[in-house]
Amino acid sequence: MSESLNRILFWILAVCSLAADQSSKYIIFDMLSDPATNHVHSLFQTQQGGGFHLVAQFQYDMETRQMKKDSHGNPIPYVNQGALFGFLGNHQSLANGLFAVISCAAAMAIIFWSTQKGSMSDLALTIALGFILGGTLGNFYDRLVFNGVRDFLHWNYFFDWPVFNLADCWLVGGACLLMLLAFRAPKENNQSLVTPAS
Repeated sequence: MSESLNRILFWILAVCSLAADQSSKYIIFDMLSDPATNHVHSLFQTQQGGGFHLVAQFQYDMETRQMKKDSHGNPIPYVNQGALFGFLGNHQSLANGLFAVISCAAAMAIIFWSTQKGSMSDLALTIALGFILGGTLGNFYDRLVFNGVRDFLHWNYFFDWPVFNLADCWLVGGACLLMLLAFRAPKENNQSLVTPAS
């Protein structure tokens, strides 16, 4: 693919990743807002209770045991104010502000990188950066609007993984692809190492 097509693909991946992340959050939190559901829907579950679950956490008033609601009457979601998979979540608002700034800086850096000549010549790099930008913007939106990130995916089959969301998946997937690319030797360098037989 040409660099111009790769740049189009980059923006398609970023926008689609952002849209998938945000739509999934709004849909799941709306679907599981009824207390009768216990705010949980199991995609699959073992007899021991492990499995893969959709979990919508909400803020509750400790005295009345009722869900807190915003000025529009919508339940207020419980959010992760730390980073990926709950990292530094105990520092709350300070952590949320810090990671919002980091997310904004990272998004601007990726966008600037994508405009540079030759930056989108590698298809795999284009895909990695598109997913990372989409994931970054997805969680950045949450930090601005909800003062933290809405998580709802909970894997606890064989091991109990912290609750996460689709934006986290895009970020981890893009980062892993970048790591693989870092270990991939350019073809030109490989060919230069081959010396002709004497």
